[in-house]
Amino acid sequence: MKNRRDDLRNIAIIAHVDHGKTTLVDAILKQTGEFNVKAEEAQDMVLDSNPLERERGITILSKCTSVPYKGNTINIVDTPGHADFGSEVERILQMVDGALMLVDAVDGPMPQTRFVLRKALSLGLVPIVVINKMDNPHANAASAVDKIINLFIDLGATEPQLDFPILYASAKNGWVVANMQEEQKDLQPLFDTIINTVHPPLADESKNLQMLVTMLDYNNFVGQIGIGRIVNGKMQTGQNVLLINSSGAKKQVKITRIEKFLGLRRVETETAKAGDIIAVAGLKDVDVGDTLCCLDNPDILIPLVIDEPTISMEFMVNDSPFAGLEGEFITSRHLKNRLLKEAKTNVGLKIEELPGEGKFKVSGRGELHLAILIETMRREGFEIAVSSPEVILKKENGQILEPTEYLSIDIENEHQGVVFEMLGERGAVMKNMIPEGTQRVRLEYIIPSSSLIGFKSEFLTSTRGVGIMHHSFNGYAPKTTNIKFRKNGVFIVKNAGRTTAYAMYSLQNQGGFFVHPITQVYAGMIVGQNSRDNDLIVNPCKEKNLTNMRKKGSEE
Repeated sequence: MKNRRDDLRNIAIIAHVDHGKTTLVDAILKQTGEFNVKAEEAQDMVLDSNPLERERGITILSKCTSVPYKGNTINIVDTPGHADFGSEVERILQMVDGALMLVDAVDGPMPQTRFVLRKALSLGLVPIVVINKMDNPHANAASAVDKIINLFIDLGATEPQLDFPILYASAKNGWVVANMQEEQKDLQPLFDTIINTVHPPLADESKNLQMLVTMLDYNNFVGQIGIGRIVNGKMQTGQNVLLINSSGAKKQVKITRIEKFLGLRRVETETAKAGDIIAVAGLKDVDVGDTLCCLDNPDILIPLVIDEPTISMEFMVNDSPFAGLEGEFITSRHLKNRLLKEAKTNVGLKIEELPGEGKFKVSGRGELHLAILIETMRREGFEIAVSSPEVILKKENGQILEPTEYLSIDIENEHQGVVFEMLGERGAVMKNMIPEGTQRVRLEYIIPSSSLIGFKSEFLTSTRGVGIMHHSFNGYAPKTTNIKFRKNGVFIVKNAGRTTAYAMYSLQNQGGFFVHPITQVYAGMIVGQNSRDNDLIVNPCKEKNLTNMRKKGSEE
């Protein structure tokens, strides 16, 4: 029987988007004294360091941190809540023994919660449920708990997993209680529950070294860095170890630097032992799923199994008439190097070079996954052309399968008819319909992933901006017949030039524009959407003829 590290707990925080994961980590860091900065330097969402994460209010990349508590060390991982970044979630859950599941007291468990919880339960993690946002006047903790229990049962939780502790919290105000009659002052009940509920990690220092690389990082000074948990044995700086990849290929490497996580920083250490989550430098060409082990008696760990991508797009060198006007990196060499670099750390992404100069097929877990990559590259100065997204089909037993999504929609009662019609046209199958009070209803569907491309904007328009939708990957199902989603044609520019308010004013009754007046356009460019189903060639650059005659109505 392996020994346990009684002074250590490894947990992941899992939740739906915007249910308060990162806010809770902020409170934990502040109350344990690991976030002591000057007032003018203080910021919320300290782990969301990526500008896109802060702008969108979502976690994209998993972050590790640790805090001390009563002689123990609690390693905490803040995981993404969006299914498109599920590859991050899958890797992180391999490093921990418990899962802190945050649920909004108003919304209850949502589709992304379902997605991450399914992964956690399948790995046998110990769950702790925290009902967050109890300071909200509309909080309904009893309803949220009922839904959580039903969700656990639906996902096939074991009897020990169903016996989970329930805490009530306001991450924003920094308090957690075991019941609402207790004094609401700090996070001590949360720390005590973690120490008492989550098992110390199984770890045996006396055995041969084994460590599974679950995350990657890069530093210009030390090169590639592998992050993971030491399963057995111990490691020290300067040690020669064997790096074994998932296919069994072996290579000897030297550990040049070991770092442990402490608060918001990494601290260099000479040695690390079984149970520790560490960052290791000196691993050239390391990949996620590789095993680090001793030279004399190598023993490979089970490689990570990560869900396959479901949506692909083509990335190409920009060859439009506007090529080279905005970007700094515009050649195929720049594009290839950047995509290959991304593939090293973003394991949910697959890059395939296509025939022809500067063409690549990039496959990811969803629209948002690819959109984040495109926006990141744009901000870095890359200029690229991309194709429309397409779903990735599979063939099994002679049958073509397509990815499907579990879609949850929260709308007002008056919009039910139009939403039923929209989803029926897109091949969605209703699974559940739950009244939410007297004015709203929650609808749950299984829908083909291809049907969701471009659906969100149409949905928000039809529900006057008050509809809420969430979806997560559900699995593969037989391909449905071709469904035509595009009901509107487009405006195509006739002649190159600059758009004018005069021309756009006369055309706006026939549809909507994507560009503003005084925008440079080229012939063949799509500049708007037609209100009818046909494409329309227009001249948005037409100028008003100047005459010395005046007449009524000519000055609109």
